[in-house]
Amino acid sequence: MTAKLKILRDFNLFSLPGGGIGNWLAEKTDEIVFERLATIDQNPLSKVQMNQLLLLAHEGSVSLGFFEYYWLDTSPEHPYDVKALPDFDEDWFKPPCTRIRSLKHLRWGLYRLYVDGLLFFGDIRNAYRVLRVKSKQDLVEFYKRHRFDTEAMKNRGPALPLMRIPKDNRYLISEMACKSYGENPATVSDLIDALKGAWQQHQKAGGGRVTIRQLMDGAKLKLDYADRHQQLLFSAEVILDEEVTSEKDLEERYRQIAKVFIETRKSALQNTKFYLSMVNDLDVYVATSMRTRQDFRNMANVCETVFSDQRLKNMEIRYFDPTLSAAEGHEDKGLIECLMVKCAKALVYCAGEKESFGKDAEAAMALSLGKPVIFLCDHEQRSRFYREVHPLSRLIHFETGVAVGVMVTDRVLDVPELLFRIFENKMQFKLEQPRPGYLRLVEKITKSVVRLQTSDTLLAQTFWNYYHNRPQA
Repeated sequence: MTAKLKILRDFNLFSLPGGGIGNWLAEKTDEIVFERLATIDQNPLSKVQMNQLLLLAHEGSVSLGFFEYYWLDTSPEHPYDVKALPDFDEDWFKPPCTRIRSLKHLRWGLYRLYVDGLLFFGDIRNAYRVLRVKSKQDLVEFYKRHRFDTEAMKNRGPALPLMRIPKDNRYLISEMACKSYGENPATVSDLIDALKGAWQQHQKAGGGRVTIRQLMDGAKLKLDYADRHQQLLFSAEVILDEEVTSEKDLEERYRQIAKVFIETRKSALQNTKFYLSMVNDLDVYVATSMRTRQDFRNMANVCETVFSDQRLKNMEIRYFDPTLSAAEGHEDKGLIECLMVKCAKALVYCAGEKESFGKDAEAAMALSLGKPVIFLCDHEQRSRFYREVHPLSRLIHFETGVAVGVMVTDRVLDVPELLFRIFENKMQFKLEQPRPGYLRLVEKITKSVVRLQTSDTLLAQTFWNYYHNRPQA
């Protein structure tokens, strides 16, 4: 195999149709370029000579700062772990470090550029145009803006403690429970009215000892509350299997659960105030939908597992736990949740038995804001997600046009690992080109596509012409 063919093969990942840096090493590139690169192991490549090779291929030259940042230095802090990229070798940076020492070294720097291009520009050619002229300090400052300030997170200290709510009682903060217990749950509510009506029907049928579940399964109650029967069952779950022998007995059982509801809701409303007070420091928003008491337990357990990770605790992570918060009304709840998504640095989407517009909208909003989104689901849901290409898996950051995707996992312990890597700026990615010109950036743990560049020329040109020329707000 000739040196040219070997270089074309080894650098095929960076070969893109349509010109630009992706067309630097191509079949039609001047033979001098390949001849010079073939001797790089014996004669390391300087910035001056690299620019000559770029210009011979009709590509723009690079600044000294660009050359140093991408090939000669790993000390500037970057938004991800550059040492985890393929081919990396510490020996390249032993003094004197002024040149590119091998084809692997050259390939590593190009890999960095392509990952950065997909992450922050969505388009490799435009990324190169913007970055190649910057000074090293400009590049350091540019990428600093895309990093999480990990040390500041660790040093900020703990937030005010939230009100504790037992896991078994958290279902009582749900909207279904609130609708059942109403504004004055101690004395008046739809739930007690339904129970009393059911008791009266039971008395007419002969009376006697009966469970609350049997009362609620009565034909008249189901008819009178046809559209709310499941809601009432949900709200009374804790007492459903208790037996009553009189209306007084029934009222006593109701008062017990109403008291728990009042205490639980009071704590949840207070927690919402605490969440609102920390919006400037909110790190993670947890999005989910909970329709059963067990859903609330499961969600509480997930949050406990994820955020008890010592690495996250060391960062004083602030996260919104949906099992601990309530609002005065449905509209207020929507406003609060939108604010939390907007303020949070990342979102964790927990799939339930059924999809819900609410959590889908929250995940879509986070992706459209360019935030990292982690999708936690069971194995079957994960398989279906990929098989059917869930619409939430590919959106764009509306401000920049960069295509963004979710990280999908069926392992709960992947979530704290991903959050740790995100906030420590240690994410790891793999670059793929499954077909000519079509680039994908894959997150290594979940193997999820988090960025992409299309090979459809018309789509790409139309898309970026709009984003680069649109009027600024």
